[in-house]
Amino acid sequence: MIIVLKPDITRKQETAVLQEIRKLGYRPHVMRGVARTVIGAIGDERTHQSLETLTTWPQVEQVMPVQKRYKLVSREAHKATSTIAVRGNIIGGRKLQVMAGPCSVETEAQLMSVAHAVKKAGATILRGGAYKPRTSPYEFQGLGEKGLKLLAKARRETGLAVITELLSEAHTDLVAEYTDIIQIGARNAQNFQLLIAAAKTGKPILLKRGLSMRIEEWLLAGEYVLSNGNANLLFCERGIRTFETYTRNTLDLAAVPIIKAESHCPIVIDPSQGAGRADLVSSMCKGAVAMGADALLIEVHPNPTAAWSDGPQQLSLDLFARLMEELRPFIAAAGRE
Repeated sequence: MIIVLKPDITRKQETAVLQEIRKLGYRPHVMRGVARTVIGAIGDERTHQSLETLTTWPQVEQVMPVQKRYKLVSREAHKATSTIAVRGNIIGGRKLQVMAGPCSVETEAQLMSVAHAVKKAGATILRGGAYKPRTSPYEFQGLGEKGLKLLAKARRETGLAVITELLSEAHTDLVAEYTDIIQIGARNAQNFQLLIAAAKTGKPILLKRGLSMRIEEWLLAGEYVLSNGNANLLFCERGIRTFETYTRNTLDLAAVPIIKAESHCPIVIDPSQGAGRADLVSSMCKGAVAMGADALLIEVHPNPTAAWSDGPQQLSLDLFARLMEELRPFIAAAGRE
């Protein structure tokens, strides 16, 4: 059930509602918006008293049943689109946010050159992998803590917010210390204990879609974040595994309007992983903007042919700057900034 509280009620009135929800055997999850507070009450209505009696309370505006398996991420739970603030940047608002940077943090010189270049071109968030999930154990696995420290240094120098991937529960506190957004990659999209650990840091969580994950499974994975007290969830479509071999993955742009219809959480598109080919990134970005994506996650490298990981899908600094200029009319046509 979803309980919508009236605006301008006191914290004491809110607490009374929470106490009643617990008394009736449900587990409440509070989501505070700008104008209203919404409470998701989780429990089996077949064995517990109905919460519809709360409609008689003066501080309650509405009580609604939620039929979806995913409760808190659903649009039913929260009609208004959620926005997430990251170092002054609003994801999910009118402005399209661009997250850009190398697939892997390799050296200080490499990272700093990319950070300054993508900021100059208009990016607001720096991406970079310090821990890398690689198919082969013999491939570059990332610099680890050294990479995190380099990302933090780039943030100090440029003012860009930072997003990086969390691979292990053991690294949760360390990654949270250095990053502004925690990325959960495709291979860990249903690693529920990792999702819970990441959620409990309080950091915004970017949840990538799994390699063969249905949208309902993706939404349910996101439910683990919100149900553990973290309302700052971003869904990220990064391509799924299909029979097609012309591209590394098949970027499912239909996921954008579907997620927007089903969930209040913002959605990000990763065209670099989505296609696995740098020559397709520009077209995929334009399509993503036209479909209504809230942000783009783009891989950029000063010399893609010499990259330590995923060189074929990374844009050079010049190509990224050109892409940002080419996106302007598409952003304007989509009613974004």
